[in-house]
Amino acid sequence: MAGCCNNGCETTARTAPASPAWRRALWIALAVNAAMFLIEVAGGQMAGSVALKADALDFLGDSANYAIALVVAGMALVWRARAALAKGIVLLGFGGWVAVTAVLRAIDGAPPEAFTMGVIGLMALAANVGVALLLYKFRDGDSNMRSVWICSRNDAIGNIAVVAAAFGVFGTGSHWPDIIVAAILAGLGIWGGSQIIRHAIAELALPEERLRRA
Repeated sequence: MAGCCNNGCETTARTAPASPAWRRALWIALAVNAAMFLIEVAGGQMAGSVALKADALDFLGDSANYAIALVVAGMALVWRARAALAKGIVLLGFGGWVAVTAVLRAIDGAPPEAFTMGVIGLMALAANVGVALLLYKFRDGDSNMRSVWICSRNDAIGNIAVVAAAFGVFGTGSHWPDIIVAAILAGLGIWGGSQIIRHAIAELALPEERLRRA
């Protein structure tokens, strides 16, 4: 999601899959991202890491993005816009929850468990690198394919920040590396969710005839 899915990846919700190979790649990417979302939420809770919970926001956003691409891409614009609106609301809500959690953690002052945070962060990095490699051959396709590839590439880069935060917590014994990374990722999630909601509302405001036929 970071750096792409907030805007460019919205194209994915509007363009039908180009080939069976592309569709299979999206299914695999969806499964990986959904699994890692659950793992990072649970791991973040266990380790007391808001950075892991914030990074889970990326996996949630990408999972929703791939699901929209697979389920509603061939439907009328009204259904694609409604699906995008639901996605934006979920992302906005989850981002707000992570932000509140980060504030409470900053007040509490307890550092997260660095080892668990690092291990799960490395798992997330491996998952995003794997998805990026899977989608690499589609990087020169249409705007839809390129946007999904860039999403996965940027998410892999974002995971490095989470791993770096784990090393920071381990090296300093402070909770601030975790808080700083979480705040950045939560902010991106809130901004992205807001953008998606705004775009979806604008589409739903189009004339009904266009919504039914587009």
